[in-house]
Amino acid sequence: MTKIVNHWIGGKTAEGASGTHGPVTNPATGEVTTKVAFASVEEVDAAVAAAKDAYRSWSQSSLATRTSILFRFRALVDAHRDEIAELITAEHGKVHSDALGEVARGLEIVDLACGINVQLKGELSTQVASRVDVASIRQPLGVVAGITPFNFPAMVPMWMFPLAIACGNTFVLKPSEKDPSAAVRLAELMAEAGLPDGVFNVVHGDKLAVDRLLTHPDVKAVSFVGSTPIARYIHTTASANGKRVQALGGAKNHMLVLPDADLDAAADAVVSAAYGSAGERCMAISAVVAVGAIGDTLVEKIRERAEKIKIGPGDDPTSEMGPLITKAHRDKVASYVENAAAEGAEVVLDGTGHTVDGYEDGHWIGISLLDKVPTSAKAYQDEIFGPVLCVLRTETYEEAVDLINASPYGNGTAIFTRDGGAARRFQLEVEAGMVGVNVPIPVPVGYHSFGGWKDSLFGDHHIYGNDGTHFYTRGKVVTTRWPDPADAPAGVDLGFPRNH
Repeated sequence: MTKIVNHWIGGKTAEGASGTHGPVTNPATGEVTTKVAFASVEEVDAAVAAAKDAYRSWSQSSLATRTSILFRFRALVDAHRDEIAELITAEHGKVHSDALGEVARGLEIVDLACGINVQLKGELSTQVASRVDVASIRQPLGVVAGITPFNFPAMVPMWMFPLAIACGNTFVLKPSEKDPSAAVRLAELMAEAGLPDGVFNVVHGDKLAVDRLLTHPDVKAVSFVGSTPIARYIHTTASANGKRVQALGGAKNHMLVLPDADLDAAADAVVSAAYGSAGERCMAISAVVAVGAIGDTLVEKIRERAEKIKIGPGDDPTSEMGPLITKAHRDKVASYVENAAAEGAEVVLDGTGHTVDGYEDGHWIGISLLDKVPTSAKAYQDEIFGPVLCVLRTETYEEAVDLINASPYGNGTAIFTRDGGAARRFQLEVEAGMVGVNVPIPVPVGYHSFGGWKDSLFGDHHIYGNDGTHFYTRGKVVTTRWPDPADAPAGVDLGFPRNH
């Protein structure tokens, strides 16, 4: 019997009423294992209405109440992390260790939310004028929405809703329809932790559900992570409807390798960063820029390591890389490799013909490595979102930085070098929001914010960290003047000596 994933509205399961469902496949087998209900406009409205109703009391709840619930939620997620990871593997395809890592990184933001008390402290200036004080405070927005991608079905939602809820907002999540089960399980655990009904809601669907959230008058802010074209659309549409927006887009992350680098360490790092989670992550290293004469040696070291990666189903503990999310995506990724030679690249490894015995209908693709890739090639220009690594060659550091900065994306980047001065110059000169020095995937810890530059981010606020708290709250300044108690009206004795 095919599993059905329904909505979560008002603290309970809400069976889909639209009559429209989407298929969810096991990427390792290609089999449709689940159907997910797609929300109608009316069902999205019901979720927003539940959140709006819950906001009246939740926004007035104490910080102690909010954080105590989040502490219990954190303990529940920790206790169920294997179960959540299994849901991720079954619908996304990533190996179990990657799925566990995703849950762990999501818990970092729950940790931050548990300590929201410090982040929400205001400021006070006394005696700015005679008996006048000025205070700055931060207050919640109302109903906020999150629209999240398929590649991290637990982590990215946890980048959003714990902070939003800790700040006093209520939340409507629209997760990816490709792997929806983890989001619903998180909602169930929030309810088990004692979260009041309606504070956290989950609706599934496609563009119809997204567009309703972007235009609904009661949704005050929208958080999004996904591709650049959709991020631009989210930002434009939601902003035009008066909403605050943080929309994180795509990436083409470069790793610059200087001639003095430890090439073994660089090769180890890039293989993990390029091919981990099958390359389906916005912080994957997808382009290596080799400076000087080291290129041939570096490519050979990458090839040696990449050929040893064991590809198989995510629930096999010996697998190091799983399949891609859908067959259509697998075929699109393969097309970049198939056309690479015609565009001037040298195909060192071609993974397009890879299959796994016993799982022939799975969405499999092997490791691909392209060398001497021209910047005009589509494999370099596009965000591939798969296990395809491009290597580009430059003669100088300056040429390499110019190449990186010419990219329309500016999500993350890395430099591998032993020279501190070179690293310092790079971190100041490169046009990207997150920089790693001998660190291939510089995803910030939870108390620093995540976000890129240029076409990798639309909106002013990065996600989580201090930016996350500011995004989910708005400032208010209160100026007060109280008369001196000695000037109390006649007949009122407060025990103070009269001034006259």
